[in-house]
Amino acid sequence: MTAVANATVSLHKEQFGRGPTGARAYFAGPDTLVCLLEDALLPAEQALVDMGEQQRVRDARLFMQVATADRFTSRIEELVGRKVHSFVSALDPDNAIAYEIFLFEPA
Repeated sequence: MTAVANATVSLHKEQFGRGPTGARAYFAGPDTLVCLLEDALLPAEQALVDMGEQQRVRDARLFMQVATADRFTSRIEELVGRKVHSFVSALDPDNAIAYEIFLFEPA
């Protein structure tokens, strides 16, 4: 799980210019992988949150997730050795926490 957490941080750095400062990855059952990323906001995103614009940050992150989903899923597939069926990214802007959630095809 350490390799998965590290890969997710690296992907954030590559794709968004800055990575989270903390990361953990856990299996939530046999087919679901959850990555928790702490201190995940970009400086501009934090400025928007400070202005009360949390929804704008969520919206922007949704667009970034769609644009980069294939990079995330292919890297996780390589590490875990399973095909990703579904990928969702979520963000809690008030606490600067991002979640990357992967659902694998049944083994």
